[in-house]
Amino acid sequence: MAENGGDTWVGRSPVVVTRGHLEACLVHIYPSGPDMGRRYPLHPGRTLIGRGETAAVRVQDNSVSRMHAVVESNTDGCYIIDQKSLNGTHVNDLPTTGAHQLADGDYVRIGNAIFRYLEGGNIEAEYHEELHRLAIVDGLTNLHNRRYLLDFLDRELARARRHSRPLSVLLFDIDRFKSINDSRGHLTGDAVLRELSHRLRPTIRREDLLARYGGEEFCVVLVETDHTQALGAGERIRRTVDNTVFEYEGEEFPVTVRTRWSAERATTRQTRRRIEPPPTFSIGPTRRPSPPHIDRRKGREQGHRREGLRQRVA
Repeated sequence: MAENGGDTWVGRSPVVVTRGHLEACLVHIYPSGPDMGRRYPLHPGRTLIGRGETAAVRVQDNSVSRMHAVVESNTDGCYIIDQKSLNGTHVNDLPTTGAHQLADGDYVRIGNAIFRYLEGGNIEAEYHEELHRLAIVDGLTNLHNRRYLLDFLDRELARARRHSRPLSVLLFDIDRFKSINDSRGHLTGDAVLRELSHRLRPTIRREDLLARYGGEEFCVVLVETDHTQALGAGERIRRTVDNTVFEYEGEEFPVTVRTRWSAERATTRQTRRRIEPPPTFSIGPTRRPSPPHIDRRKGREQGHRREGLRQRVA
C-alpha cells in the first residue's frame, strides 16, 4: 500500500507509472483518424495549441487558428487561455474568457477538434495512449503502419507545397518474399520482416518516416530531399540489407530488396496514385550483378543503376 497526494492504492498496479505519466495531458478524441487517442503531455510552463508549425499540440484543420490557445501549467493546476482565435475555445461546450482552470475529465473544443483533459496518474490516459499506439503502429515490425503513413504524407506534401520545398518518397519490397514463405515457412518470413525493420530504423533521420506499407512493402518519406539525395538514400537501404545476414533457427540465407522512388513537389492525389500500385522499375545493384537489360523479368538481377529512369511527380 502506498500513498501519493492523498490517494491510496492497494496491491500492485498492472501499469508501470513513470514520471512522464504523472503529468496532466490532453487526449485527442475527435475527429477520428490517426491522431485519435493521441496523448499530449502538458509540461510545466506554456503549451501552445494551434495550426501553426510551432504548436506543441498541432491541429491541422482550417477551423483552428495558427495560435489558437495556450495551456499554462503550474503548481496550482492547468489553465487554458484563448489567444483571440477566430472560433474561440470551449470547455464542456462553454466558451472560455480569460484563464479557465481545467478539471480532470473536462472536454476542450479547439475549432472542430475535441480533447479530453486528464490529470496526472489518471489510468484513462494510459488507455487512450495505448489505443493510439495500436492504431498507428504495425504489430509485427513495430514501424508505423499505412494509415499513419498516408496522414504523415498529407501533412508533408502540404508543407512542401506551401514552402516550395523538395519531398521524396521511397518504396522498396523484398525480392522473392513469397518463395521465402513457401520454402521456409511463414515464421521465417515474419522474422525477416522484423529483422529488416530493426536494421533500417537507425538509418532513418528523425524528421523522416519509415513505415510498413503492406505485406513485404515498405515506404520511406524523405523530408527536404530531392531526387539525387533520394537515389543515395535508396542505395544506402539496399546496401544495408545486402550486408545483413538473415538467420532463422540456425540457418542463414540472403535477402535483397528493390527500391523505387518519387520526388519533388507533388499533390496528394498524384503521389497516392504513384504509390497505389507502386512503380515497377528498380534502381541500384542487387546481390548478383549482371549486364544491364530492360527486360523486367531480369530486373531483380540487374546491377545497373538506371538513373535515366527517374520517376517524377508533376
